[in-house]
Amino acid sequence: MPDQPSAAAGVLRRPFTEQVAFFRGKLGNLVPTERWDDLERDQHDTGFMVAGAAKADLLSDLAAAVDRSISEGKSLDAFRKDFRSIVARNGWHGWTGEDTKGGRAWRTRTIYRTNASTSYSAGRFAQLLEGNFPLWVYRHGGSKEPRPQHLDFDGLCLPPDHPFWMIFYPPSDWGCSCYVVGARSERAARRLGGDPDKKLPEGWDRINPRTGVPNGAGRNWDYAPGASVAPVVQAAAEKIRHWDYRIGKGFMDSVPEAARDALAESYRALPSVADDARRYARRVWGESEGTIEPLRTLGLLGQRQSRAIADAATDDQAPLDLFDFSIAGHDLEHVRKAHGSDQTENPRGQRAVTPDDFALLPKIIDHPDAIEAAGVSNSGEQLVNYVKRIGGETYVATFAIRRRRRTIALVTMFVRKGRSGSASPA
Repeated sequence: MPDQPSAAAGVLRRPFTEQVAFFRGKLGNLVPTERWDDLERDQHDTGFMVAGAAKADLLSDLAAAVDRSISEGKSLDAFRKDFRSIVARNGWHGWTGEDTKGGRAWRTRTIYRTNASTSYSAGRFAQLLEGNFPLWVYRHGGSKEPRPQHLDFDGLCLPPDHPFWMIFYPPSDWGCSCYVVGARSERAARRLGGDPDKKLPEGWDRINPRTGVPNGAGRNWDYAPGASVAPVVQAAAEKIRHWDYRIGKGFMDSVPEAARDALAESYRALPSVADDARRYARRVWGESEGTIEPLRTLGLLGQRQSRAIADAATDDQAPLDLFDFSIAGHDLEHVRKAHGSDQTENPRGQRAVTPDDFALLPKIIDHPDAIEAAGVSNSGEQLVNYVKRIGGETYVATFAIRRRRRTIALVTMFVRKGRSGSASPA
């Protein structure tokens, strides 16, 4: 079980499968709303909403941005950049916080941290149940301005079936950073900061007539995030564990097929996806330091893309269900050696490929001018060319269908100057 950090940024640096599985279970139910309380309590376990977001395309884009923040550990700054792009692309106005810099910062932080903390806690709930811990220990999260009731609960040790957890399993209000750990014995509970002798305060579940919930719980926060879907989360987490590389590979695994095209394109439209592709290439090029992961996902294929690739490659094998687009360090190194120098490219009517060009891959994938068969690789993989005219140049990205990894992998790319010309490099 992962350690509980005291801030959402810590949560996002340590995503885990149950957390991702919980959030992805909501992607098939994007709920248009006007107010933050249009969904109540455990309705949030099965539906995704952002207050005031009512259009389908807008909700799809926001869901993809939040999912990427959770599943791939993206920072608040990266989410804010994605959010600004989404708002501009969808022409969304009138949302709370829009009018001031401070308001925009508050709104993006609220969306980011609320989804991070509730998904983390829901994932932990599934883990606690699976672990069959006889005691659950409530720990205060260390907020600078703690709620008195939450401080009173700190160290409380109760069995998992105690009604307390169905009201105060955290987070139980906006910004709450409290958490729960499981213990096998009273001795173990004490090692974790618990106090088995501690009793619940008198009247802990008494309803405050002003708020309609017990003191210490926010309105609509008096429920246990993830409790209503814990068995489903456990099953979905097992599926995600079987993906053969980054947890992002499992993006939209459980989303209904009808929603995959929209969510896949929403994912690749995020500026953070393009930024990460550029940064990855810069590390391969040796222009910046950092770990070069074996593979990076560029998001799943939608149904339309699966059909287009199968048609272009005349691929009569099984459908490309839940394949993704990906880039790999060794393939990018090939691009650098084969097409990364003007000395070799200029005589071909081409220019050198640079790391910045890889930031265009999401656009090339989702909006190609053509998808063409490109033969078979030396290892027997079918190849397809994605061709796209951008800024007076023609980009040709060649992908291999790699069935063992269930991915459509970039194997080479070149850029022809001026005219469109042939899709084959000179």
